[in-house]
Amino acid sequence: MSMEMGNVTTVQEFILEEFPAIQHLGKILFMVHLLAYLASTIGNALIVTITCADSRLHTPMYFFLSTFSFVECGVVSAIIPKFPVIFPLGKQTISFPSCFIQTFVFLFLGAACFFLIAVMSLDRYVAICKPLHYPTIMNLKTCFLLVTACFALAFPLISGLVVKVSQLSFCGPHVIPHFFCDLSPLIHLSCSDTRSVEMLAFVLTSFILLTSLLITLIAYSNIIVTILRFPSAREKQKAFSTCSSHLIVLSLMYGSCVFIYVKRKQMNRLDSNREAALVNTVVTPLLNPVIYTLRNKKVHRALRETMCGMKISR
Repeated sequence: MSMEMGNVTTVQEFILEEFPAIQHLGKILFMVHLLAYLASTIGNALIVTITCADSRLHTPMYFFLSTFSFVECGVVSAIIPKFPVIFPLGKQTISFPSCFIQTFVFLFLGAACFFLIAVMSLDRYVAICKPLHYPTIMNLKTCFLLVTACFALAFPLISGLVVKVSQLSFCGPHVIPHFFCDLSPLIHLSCSDTRSVEMLAFVLTSFILLTSLLITLIAYSNIIVTILRFPSAREKQKAFSTCSSHLIVLSLMYGSCVFIYVKRKQMNRLDSNREAALVNTVVTPLLNPVIYTLRNKKVHRALRETMCGMKISR
C-alpha cells in the first residue's frame, strides 16, 4: 500500500482487533489479562510505596527499582485498561489522536524502561565489582542524573518518531490487527510512501534496544566474572540464583522487543507481533516485582513492618 495521497488524513478513527482465531475465548482472556494487570500493578505499586516509606530502602538500588516499577505501571496502564471492551467484543474503535497518544505513551515509557534497565545493570556492576567505590560513585546526585537522562533521552527519540508516523496519510483500511496502537501496524496501514519512516523506526528502535542491551550484557558479564572469584560456594550459588532470575526476565523483554521492532520492514510478522507484545504487556510486568524485589529479604521485612504498623494504627 504505497499510493501517495499527500499529507491529508481521511481516517478519523481506527478499529483495534485482538485475536480473531480465539475470539470465542474472549471472556476467559479478558479475566486472565485483568488479573495479570491487577497483580502487576499492585505488585509494582507496592514496591514504590514500600521504598518511599521505609528509610532502610533509600539506597540507589531501590531508588532505581522503584522508578522502574513506576514506569512499568505506566506502560501496562497505557494498554490493558482497554481490554474490557476489546476481548469480549473482539474489537474496539479508537480515535486518531487517542491512538497516537497511546503509541507515544507506550513507546516513550518502554524506551525509558530499557534505559533504566541499563542503569540498573551498571548499578549492580559497581556494587558487586567495585564495592569500595560504590558509595562515592552512586551518590544521590548521580542517581537522579541517571534517571533524568533515561527520560530525557527517550523523549526526543520517541516523540520525533511518533510525530513522523502521525504525519503519514491514512486513507483506509482502518483496522489495526493488534490489541493496541503500536508502531508497526500503524505504518502498515498508511497509504503514503513509508520507506523513510520505516528506516527511521528501524534506526531509533535498534539504537534504544541494542545500546541498552549492550550495556546490560557488558555489566552482567563483569558481574559473573566477579562472582566466579567469590571464595564461598554458598555466596556463588546465591549470586548466580539472583543473576539467573534477572537474566530470564531480561531475555523475555529484549527478545520480544527485538522481534517486534528491530526489522527493516515494519509490515512483516504483524500477526506474530501480537503474541510477542503480550510478553511485554502482561508477562514481564507480572514477573518484575517478584524477580527484582519481592524475593528480597529487606523488602519482606519492610513489608511486614508496614503491615504491622497499619494494624496497630487501627
